Amino acid sequence: MSNGDDHQRLAELDAKIKALKTPVKEKAHTEEHYSQAHLAWRMVIELVAGLLIGFGIGYGLDSLFGTIPIFLVLFTFLGLAAGVKTMMRSASEIQAKKMAETAEGTASETDANER
Repeated sequence: MSNGDDHQRLAELDAKIKALKTPVKEKAHTEEHYSQAHLAWRMVIELVAGLLIGFGIGYGLDSLFGTIPIFLVLFTFLGLAAGVKTMMRSASEIQAKKMAETAEGTASETDANER
């Protein structure tokens, strides 16, 4: 009876050892760098797009009404504000994602240490 229990315990122990020996795939430093560069370019593009859309709307309204460039200035500032708002929303999404990854990594380390 104890012989069967020993085989079962050894099989479980072997499975645990194999699980711990499997290497955890970590991101290479270059992958992380490119990921950060991608996020930075995304934020820059969001800001510039807001500026250009505001500029275009303002220029179009000034051309349509034949006014001095008041709409151009006004909508350029509104486009800047919209671009900054979008950029800040993207930054908060990225921060929340990083915090979730960090919390998940800490939880998995705690689980591994408890075993």
